[in-house]
Amino acid sequence: MQVHTSEVARLYQTEFVRSARAVGVLWAVCTLCFAVIEVVILIQPSWVGTRQLHYRPGSPPPQAGTLGLFEVCLETDWPVPECRGSLRTLTPLPAFQSPAVLVCISLAMVWASVGCLCLFRFCNAATVYKICAWLQLTAGFCLALACVLFPDSWECAEMRALCGESVSSFSPGNCTVHWAYVLAMLGILDAAILATLAFVLGNRQDALLPDDAKDVTGLLLSP
Repeated sequence: MQVHTSEVARLYQTEFVRSARAVGVLWAVCTLCFAVIEVVILIQPSWVGTRQLHYRPGSPPPQAGTLGLFEVCLETDWPVPECRGSLRTLTPLPAFQSPAVLVCISLAMVWASVGCLCLFRFCNAATVYKICAWLQLTAGFCLALACVLFPDSWECAEMRALCGESVSSFSPGNCTVHWAYVLAMLGILDAAILATLAFVLGNRQDALLPDDAKDVTGLLLSP
């Protein structure tokens, strides 16, 4: 009877560890994807773009383009838009310095959590998961703050030149939010999910066996 109970406990432990490892691998892959998404969010000049406006025949068409944290891009007759800004030197537009810094901090936190994946070979897995969880939580908070400060900074010369004089804080005038800003909003949710999953995995690593299996093992090991 004791041998049979021991085999069941050992089998339960093996399946428990395998499922935890499978979820951990999925979490690591999603963390790496989130890090790549953060790079796209930072560099893409598609946080805000002009609406599809109608104009009278014979009158000059309204200016069309997009705007990001580092560049303003205007559509031209050529397939490639004309962009003005300092993406190469990573100098944000003056009005969006605070959101750009917050996104950079968020990006650094996410890539730090990716770097922490190497620590699984040297440190306790539960500790590594919890470190990554706090890093991802910080990244999500910084990204959320950037998404709030970005529309608050719309009342600037770059936005007025692109979206008209009706621009004000949280009112884009003749423009609308584009996919990079939406992606940043989804990144906040992604960071929250990954951080929660990392906390759960860390707690599961603290106790790989269920309570009933621990009791059985304790009985088997007792003299």
